[in-house]
Formats: sequence, C-alpha cells, structure tokens
Amino acid sequence: MFDSFLLAFTALFSIVNPLAMALIFSQVTADSSPRDRAKLAGLVSLYSAIVMLTALWAGAYVLNFFGVSMAALRIAGGFVVAERAWALLTAPERHEARKQEQAAPTSDNDRLAESAFFPMTIPFTTGPGTISVAIALGSTRPTRGAGGLMEFFIGMSGAALAIAALIWLSYRSADRIVAFLGPTRVRVLTRLFAFLLFCVGVQILLTGVLDAFPLLSQKG
Repeated sequence: MFDSFLLAFTALFSIVNPLAMALIFSQVTADSSPRDRAKLAGLVSLYSAIVMLTALWAGAYVLNFFGVSMAALRIAGGFVVAERAWALLTAPERHEARKQEQAAPTSDNDRLAESAFFPMTIPFTTGPGTISVAIALGSTRPTRGAGGLMEFFIGMSGAALAIAALIWLSYRSADRIVAFLGPTRVRVLTRLFAFLLFCVGVQILLTGVLDAFPLLSQKG
C-alpha cells in the first residue's frame, strides 16, 4: 500500500506541481477578494480530486473496454508520462506560461466560482497531462489477488487525495508561497520532481514492454 502511495504521490505531484501553480494562481486571482480566492481554492481542490480519482479508478478499464491491452496501455502511458516529464525538465517556464494563458480569467468581472472547473481545474490544475499520468498509474494495478488490488487502490487514492489537499493548501496560501519561495526556487523544485516523474514514466514503459514480451524477463 505504501509503495503504491509513494509511486502515485511522486508522479502526480510532479505533473500537478501545486507549488509552481500557486504562483500562477496568485497572479490570475490578484483582483479577487481573499474570501473569493479561498472559496475558489476549495472548489478547485475538490474537482481535482474527482478528476484524479476517476482517471485512476476507471481510466484503464475504459481503455480496456475498447480493446486496448494492459501492456499497450502501460507502454503508451509510460511514454506519455516520460515525455511530459522531459518537457517539464527542459522548459518548466514554457509549461507555466501555457498554464497561465489557459487559466486567464474571463472578462466582465464574472464570478470566479463559475470558472472553478473550467479552466481553473481543467486544464490549469489537472489537465491532460495529469489525466494521462493517473491512467498510466492505474494501469499498473496487480492482476491477481483481491487483497493486493484493494491495497493498490487505497494507496493510489490516498495519494490523489493528498495531492488535492496540497492543491487546496497551496492555492489558499498562494501569496505566502510566492513571497517565501519566489520563481527561481519553484523552478528548481519543478526540475527535481520532473526528473523523478521521468524515472516513473520509464519504469511504467519498461513494465509494459516486459508484459508484452515475457521472454525478455525470463532471459534476465
């Protein structure tokens, strides 16, 4: 259970990166009152938890329904995770700029609560990259043993809920995070966790290759 939690937490934290996104959240909601920002932070964290849990629990099953094998899902998912991590590792500033552009507030002083799901949750906080990572993580579920499957999903779900809680804390404390860390330190953390995410993606890809070609593992 702890291994599943650690794997999912590292991967999801790297792609969501609530500390870096708190910097953008602070800029996007600069004209909002503290009460509105706190409300928006709570809604975004709730919606993010729903998105991640849905992708973890049902994403792999939906793809399997359409005839996509577990090995193919792991290979494709691992490749996507590694590619996303590489993009974050080499150009985190570009990733942050794209998310800031996607999360730009609407005109005419619309209420921020109306945009809590889109664009603040998707694609700003838990976009396609996060969904791909969650589906890839869900594809690593054990194929035998009900007890192992239960522990796997408890660990994965706990990691998703922990990330949602960090999103809430980071967004709610965005101003203090900006003052304490600053953009340079946040980018250093981004690169560190991006490297860990890259390793997770490669591991998922290798697992899929070994599943597709079991003779390779027997030779080893």
